[in-house]
Parts: sequence; structure tokens; C-alpha cells
Amino acid sequence: MLGRFLHNRTAMGTTIFLGIIVLLGILAPWISPHDPYANNIANKFAGFSWEYPLGTDQLGRCILSRMLDGIRPTLGLAALTMLGTIGLGAFMGLCAGYFRGAVDEVIMRIVDVMLSFPSQIMVFAIVALLGVDVRNIILAQVFIKWAWYARMIRTGVIQHRDKNFISFSRVVGTSNSFILMRHLLPSIAADLAVLASLDIGWAIINISTMSFLGLGVQAPIPEWGAMLNEAKNVLTTNPIQMLAPGIAIVSVVTAFNLLGDAIRDVLDPKEVRS
Repeated sequence: MLGRFLHNRTAMGTTIFLGIIVLLGILAPWISPHDPYANNIANKFAGFSWEYPLGTDQLGRCILSRMLDGIRPTLGLAALTMLGTIGLGAFMGLCAGYFRGAVDEVIMRIVDVMLSFPSQIMVFAIVALLGVDVRNIILAQVFIKWAWYARMIRTGVIQHRDKNFISFSRVVGTSNSFILMRHLLPSIAADLAVLASLDIGWAIINISTMSFLGLGVQAPIPEWGAMLNEAKNVLTTNPIQMLAPGIAIVSVVTAFNLLGDAIRDVLDPKEVRS
């Protein structure tokens, strides 16, 4: 499997690209050419130069420095959202697929109810109820999105629960928790890897969207969606200010989606892609 991954150009290319982005985010405090929070009104809307490779914004702040510093909140919050949705969805899906019966019925009816509501409308409703805060955004997205993953994971668990090694474990008296964590969870680990790589792209878009609307990360924190929110206020006077965060969001989300497709191909090498 590792060999197929290393020989998959898409997988390796996206992994290297995302690894560089993460590394830049970690090293941002040391490699940023300027203080991302330092204002210099006299130097606002400066063009591209050696001193300011991506120019400056409406407050004279270095856009490149803010882009580098924004990697950590953008990817960090997305990763936290992804872990929450995958974790809760995996737990509920494992329980529903393994125990079946009343447990499965209750969980699946809750899933049906959750999936019947438009996700973004529910996020807005939860944020309106709890207040404007990035933590509430994460909670709202985990609360809404887990149901979709629970259904997907339940399907995978059902495919494995009646296999011989699972039946043997039940016969010898192995505890349910051991079967769930040591047998079933590793069996669906490949599916979780694909879902996680696709989910983090979704999380980046949603968190950036909420920040763009002023409901997520608040200024002056240089999160990419928040930077787009600031750029829209000067769209007519300095439209180029939107390019850096916009291109960054599209590039990173595309990379995660391509990585998810590549992982799926690696795990299912017989699949023929058109």
C-alpha cells in the first residue's frame, strides 16, 4: 500500500504541497518578513515589491506576513472541526453498525432528522443562539456534519461485523469494546482516511465562509476568510488584496480533495478512472 502511494503522482504531489504549507505555518513567526499586526497607514495599498512581495492592505500591513500567519488558524481550526466530526461520526456509526437492533434504529432516526435540515441554515441558527464566536462555529459544524459520517461509517461496519474473525472474537467472549476498537475500527481505517482528507477541505471552506461573513474568526487575527472579509471592504480601491487569500483557499482545498481521491485510488487500485 505504501509503495502504491509513493508511486501515485497525485498523492505525492498533494502531500508535498500540503506539507510545505503546514511547514510555512509552523515557521511563520520566524520567516514572516514583517509583523502581521503592525499598522502603517502611510504605506497602505503598497504594490508588489521586494519589501512587500504581496503588497499591503488598507492598514499598511504586510499581506505576505498575514498570509503566513493565517495558515495556523485556517488549517488548525479546520483540523479541529474535522477531528470532531470524524470522531463523533465514527463512534455513532460503529455503535449503530455493530449493535444493530434498537441502538441502530435510534441512532439512524437521529441521523435522518439531522440530515433533513439544510446544514448551513442550522449552523447559522446555532451561532445565532450561542453567539458569534469561532468555538461556536466549530461546535455547530460538528453538531451538523457528524450524521453524514455516521451513516457512511455504519455501512462499512455492517460489511465487516459478520466476518469470521469478528464472529470468532464473540464466541471466545471478547468484550464489545475490544472488538470495536481493535477489530472494526482498523477495518474501516482506510475509509476514515479518505473521509478525513475530504472533510478537512470542507471544513476550511465553511470556517472561511463564516469568517468572511463576520461570524467566525474576528479581526485582527489573520485567518484567510477574515482577510477576505477585510478585502471586500476595499474591493473598488484595491481589488488585488483579495487575490492572495482567495487563491490560497482554493489551492489548499483543491489539494485536500485531490489527496482524498488519490488515497481512494491507492486503497482500491482496481478502480478505473476515466
